[in-house]
Amino acid sequence: MEKLFAKLVKTTKTLRGPGGCPWDKKQTHRSLIKCLKEESGEVVLAIKNNDDENLQEELGDLLLQVLFHANLAEERGKFTISDVIKGINDKLIRRHPHVFGNAKAKNAKESLAVWRSVKAREKLKKK
Repeated sequence: MEKLFAKLVKTTKTLRGPGGCPWDKKQTHRSLIKCLKEESGEVVLAIKNNDDENLQEELGDLLLQVLFHANLAEERGKFTISDVIKGINDKLIRRHPHVFGNAKAKNAKESLAVWRSVKAREKLKKK
């Protein structure tokens, strides 16, 4: 899986690099908003239609949007896709102390309460 992901990252960077696609090279975060919304909506539609084949394709299209936005940020020296991955992994571990720590949650309702509590504490720390 890691090799496939690295290959995809390289492909998306090639699209914006020298000799790449003129359309891709022209895109910005703002210009891609429409595409991001469209792809998200197509994922939702595939789920509602119970269409796993289409869902697989649409999740790929949505992943492309994530990679493009990360590539744009990397080009500006802001963050990389590795930063995005590390950030979400760290957040998942922090917000699931009932899995990765000592907190207890007996059911989905309690799990959500734990998540919300951790999230609220994080928001207070950011202020």
